Amino acid sequence: MTTICVVRKFGRVAVAADALVTFGDTRLAHGYEANEKVFRVGDSWVGMAGTTAHFPVLRRALGTLPRAELKLGSRDEVFETFLKLHPKLKEQFFLNTKEEESDPYESSQFTVLIANAHGIFGVYSYREVFEFDRFWAIGSGRSFALGAMYAHFDRARTAREVAELGVRAGCEFDKNSDGPVRARTINLKT
Repeated sequence: MTTICVVRKFGRVAVAADALVTFGDTRLAHGYEANEKVFRVGDSWVGMAGTTAHFPVLRRALGTLPRAELKLGSRDEVFETFLKLHPKLKEQFFLNTKEEESDPYESSQFTVLIANAHGIFGVYSYREVFEFDRFWAIGSGRSFALGAMYAHFDRARTAREVAELGVRAGCEFDKNSDGPVRARTINLKT
């Protein structure tokens, strides 16, 4: 899986991720594959947790949206963008939307964190969108990351410091996360 963290602090946002790819019990560590779990979409950095197959699909699918439809500047804009993206994922990329029979909606099968000049957002499998005020983490190392970021947030000097610390905690304790830690920062719009 992964550890990806987003942080908002002192007028900046940061996103950081580990670099390990796993296939069941097999680890594809740094040096064997150039794995980037955070990628640029317009003016945003996007990180995703889920099956490895989602990474090229999500990058390509977001890239096929017309600029007018690719808006990630507010909770409502992120929701609208991912709502428009879902049919493309099904029709063009053959997404299997079924998780369980009792699901209330079709699933997009991934979790996404977005960092941009407007804030930090999370998108979950049923296209639920959250806007985070301080920090959040996704992936199998998220519990370790959240604990570390919570403990250090008030003492930290930068958003990047907190995000990197969160990912390092995930790498230390989660068997499916490993370095190097890669981080990006953006100034918030005032």
